[in-house]
Formats: sequence, structure tokens, C-alpha cells
Amino acid sequence: MALGSKIEWTESTWNPTTGCTKISPGCANCYADRLTKRLKAMGQKKYAKEFQYTEHNSELTLPLNWKKPKKIFVNSMSDLFHEDATMEFIGACFSTMLKANWHIYQVLTKRPEKMIEFSKLFVSYFGHKIPANIWMGTSIENSDYKWRADKLRKVQCQIRFLSIEPLIGSVGKINLKGINWVIIGGESGYGFRPLKKEWAMDVIDQCNQQNVSVFFKQWGGIRAKAGGRTIDGKTYNGYPKVTNLPPRSKSRIPIARNKSP
Repeated sequence: MALGSKIEWTESTWNPTTGCTKISPGCANCYADRLTKRLKAMGQKKYAKEFQYTEHNSELTLPLNWKKPKKIFVNSMSDLFHEDATMEFIGACFSTMLKANWHIYQVLTKRPEKMIEFSKLFVSYFGHKIPANIWMGTSIENSDYKWRADKLRKVQCQIRFLSIEPLIGSVGKINLKGINWVIIGGESGYGFRPLKKEWAMDVIDQCNQQNVSVFFKQWGGIRAKAGGRTIDGKTYNGYPKVTNLPPRSKSRIPIARNKSP
């Protein structure tokens, strides 16, 4: 069953893994951590382990059943490149993305080092970079984590993006070479850290100067949508400019795990 998403920059979510480990300040008020506890209390077996990283074989081929093309956020409730993630399982997820290539996949991690490692295996196995329908991204919450953008540039893919969310401090000057898209957003939920206008505008100005598409998701607050999405009356709804999408696959046959990189 397709999971429609309220996240402004995507259309659906696909969670072949659940759970994660907090590794930087942006993780402190993680919405997924809070939500897994509620889902377990509601009796959803998928979240029996709450926020412990878990791989779900039963979810691997879900996008193959969605005939209408969608933008799909991969792992809104986890990080596919978690320390405990197996390359076999990551490869199986990417095999599905290659087969169900009528969708756009948005893969986001706070662990770009492991993303680099996987992309090398991908190229070695398939003989080409990760294709343009699979967008590879990393998160940056303040200037201390700009190094993740440098790591992302080493990922062997065609489309790269940054999620500067939750933006909890000034990012400062950032090199956007090789980056196709930037998302900006404030933190939401109880205990949220307010987003300052100058932090967001600084990133937007740098995107404009470096010709990078930018999407301002939200100001944040106790309720995510309470602050709206406009800055000085303007809405930023940019997306990457994608031209070399792969030809649509005609097959709906699920991919065996031993076919993964």
C-alpha cells in the first residue's frame, strides 16, 4: 500500500528499514524516534523494536506495485546507510529502485561515508553511476557539519542534494559545487529550536549565486506547518533539473536479493 506523505518536497514514503541512532545535534528532537513509540503502542508490528535499526525484507519490492510515477522519500523513519545496515540489504533496495525506475527516489543520510562506499560497489557491479532517478542526499544542520557536503561530492551518482534541516545554526559559506538541490527547513515538535531568518536567507542567496535549485520547506514550530513556508512573501519550490532519466522499465517482476550489488 502506498504511503502518501505530508512532507512538502516528496509525494510518498518507502521504509524498507526503520529505526536509527542519533549521531549529531540535528538528531536531538528526531520526529521518527517519537513516532515509532506511538506506532508500537498502536500495535504496528513493524515498529515492535521502536527506534532500533531494523531491516524489513517484506518491504523490499513495494515500489514495484505503484504504477503511477511518484517522488519517493526512501526511509523517512530511518537511515538506509546506518552503521548496522548490510550492503546486501542496501543493494536489494537499490535493485528495486532500478527496476521500478518510473519513480524518483530521494535517499537521505547523515552517514555519507557509507554512501560513498556503496556507490563504489554500485559502479563496480553495474558499470555506471547511480542513475538520475535516484537522488542521493545528506543532512547538514549547522556549520559544524558542512563536511558532509564534501563527502557527498564523492558519491558516484548523477543527482546530489542537501537537506539543511533542521537548520539550528548558521551554515556560513558553503561550497555547492556538484550539488543539484538544497532543502531548507526549521525544526518542529516540542522543544524545537527556532530558525532565524538570516540563516535561511544566507543559504538561499548562496544557492542563487551558485545556480542551485532551492526548496524552503517550513519555518517549523510545535506544529510543523504553523509557521508557513514563505519568506518575505516568497515561496521557494525549486527541484533539481533532471534530463537523463533512464528508459522506463517494462517489468514488474521483483528482484532477487542475489542480484543486488
